[in-house]
Amino acid sequence: MSRNSTEARLLDAAERLLVSVGYGAITTRLLADEAGANAGLVHYYFGSMDNLFVRVLERFTDRLIERQRAMYADPDRPFIEKWRTAMRYLEADRDYQKVWYELRALAWNRPALRDRLTWVDEQWRTVLTEAFEEPRRRYRIEMPLEALVALVMTFNEGLILERLSGITAGQGPLLDWIDAFLVEREAAAR
Repeated sequence: MSRNSTEARLLDAAERLLVSVGYGAITTRLLADEAGANAGLVHYYFGSMDNLFVRVLERFTDRLIERQRAMYADPDRPFIEKWRTAMRYLEADRDYQKVWYELRALAWNRPALRDRLTWVDEQWRTVLTEAFEEPRRRYRIEMPLEALVALVMTFNEGLILERLSGITAGQGPLLDWIDAFLVEREAAAR
């Protein structure tokens, strides 16, 4: 079996385990068993479990950011439709969200890991900065772009955290209000 294949199997297994049992329950042996690989290969390929976990997140993030950039870059699609699609993605990407929050909790006490997760966060902020620059001007949103991006980031993270905790109260009406706000702003911009 090739190195790339074994690495991919270990990353896939770590992703599944982060979602199903969380980082606290993952041992090298459990990961290796899940991947059908020798336990010694985990540290051989990744150096540490933290490195493996971050590689899982980075790989996952790369796929989703590529999808988001393509969606927001579509010039033929109105912003309201992009927003609605992003909210559907937010609902659909539960596995990614679980991995993201599992690793965020782990990173609170591990500065090196926190730095790598900060890089991932910056990638998302870049996507949103690019996505919201033009609609902010067109909809005459007075908030500075950086503040708007921070608001959307914390809004999304709040939704995610509540959903992961089994809380959905008020989210539907909030999303409906935002949708109506965007429809109103789009009509005013015409």
